[in-house]
Parts: sequence; C-alpha cells; structure tokens
Amino acid sequence: MREIVISREGREEKKRGRKKKGEERKEGMRNKFFVDLGSDQEVLLLINRLLVEANNKSYGREIIFRDLVIHAIPKLNSKDVEKIQDQSLSEMERVKRLLDEHNEKNKTSLTLGEFLVKKLSI
Repeated sequence: MREIVISREGREEKKRGRKKKGEERKEGMRNKFFVDLGSDQEVLLLINRLLVEANNKSYGREIIFRDLVIHAIPKLNSKDVEKIQDQSLSEMERVKRLLDEHNEKNKTSLTLGEFLVKKLSI
C-alpha cells in the first residue's frame, strides 16, 4: 500500500511513484488516453485539416490534438453521449434492445426467436 503524506495545506496525498503489486487504483479514473486513428482515415484527415487550420497563424505556440480535445469535450451534451452509446452497439445488441423494449412495453416475455418471427411476419 502506498504511504499517505500530509501536505502543507493539511490534505492527505498519496505518495508519488509506481503502483506496487496488488495495489488497486480508483475505479473510473484514468490519467492518460491514447487514440488510435490509423484505421479511420476519414477522421484522421479531418483532424489533420483542423490542426493545419488552427496553426495557420503568426503568433503563439503550435496547436496540438490535445488542445482540440480539451476545447471540444465541454461542448458535448447528453444527446451526444446517447448518440455515441448507440454507435457502440453491435447489430445483435440493437435487436436485443428492441426485444427488451417490446417486452417491457407490452408486458410480455418473448424470446428472441419469437420476437423476430413476429417482427418479420414469418
């Protein structure tokens, strides 16, 4: 377990350094993120175009991808998050979600096969 150090302000802070074996980190907290855009050429081109446009200036430091992300993240709203969640579903997960919604709405307990037969009118 990491040592706890009391800071000058009186707060408890964990000792810095690598995590020891068996020590757990806080759930949901990440310090670094890596984005692999190698397979998505369309998004990669869009980001590069934005960076070229942002750096077309006479003064100031170079604008990097991190700057774009930090500026864009606060503009996301709950509808954007819902859209991202929907895009993450596979085809079968979408069918399963429709089945669950149908069963809840109609107070039934159809299986996946029964639901598909009913929806496809087979």
